[in-house]
Amino acid sequence: MKTIFIKDIMVPLSEYAAVHEEATLEEAIKTLQETQKHNDPKSYKHRAVLVFDKDKNIVGKISHLDVLRSLEPKYCKIGYSEKMSKIGLSRFGLSNNFLSSMMDQYCLWEESLETLVKTASILKVKDIMYSLEEGEYVDETATIAKAIHQLILGHHQSLLVSKANKVIGILRLSDVFKLICDTMI
Repeated sequence: MKTIFIKDIMVPLSEYAAVHEEATLEEAIKTLQETQKHNDPKSYKHRAVLVFDKDKNIVGKISHLDVLRSLEPKYCKIGYSEKMSKIGLSRFGLSNNFLSSMMDQYCLWEESLETLVKTASILKVKDIMYSLEEGEYVDETATIAKAIHQLILGHHQSLLVSKANKVIGILRLSDVFKLICDTMI
């Protein structure tokens, strides 16, 4: 079997939804929906919006969970952080009853969904985005094995693909999974 490089299966940055860090959440969602319209219907849909700064450098991303988390700002009162969101409280052995009681204790989700969505829609993406870490970048010339290793150990949904320290694309877990499935059958 020939060696598969990241550049062979990545989604180029030009084909991925991206917004400026000063954009609102509503603008980010509209950009994502518009990008989805132009995707190949046979490929997986994008699951995030990339965020760039004034110098056009990718500085973060907004995932499905980031959007949902932005709807209820009281999560910050219980010390719920980016790091915690990667792990998940249930992995600490906390029961469903305890996790449910937190909703009452911290008065979470008391507003109507419509009110929460309207409030969240004007948030700046820089305030809700996930900031990228060193282990979320992979060079375009790396092999698929290296990328799989990073995806597994980091529990990442995607990796940013770089060339000469500049982000040029994104490697999605869904595309790696498809590659494995296609290879298997």
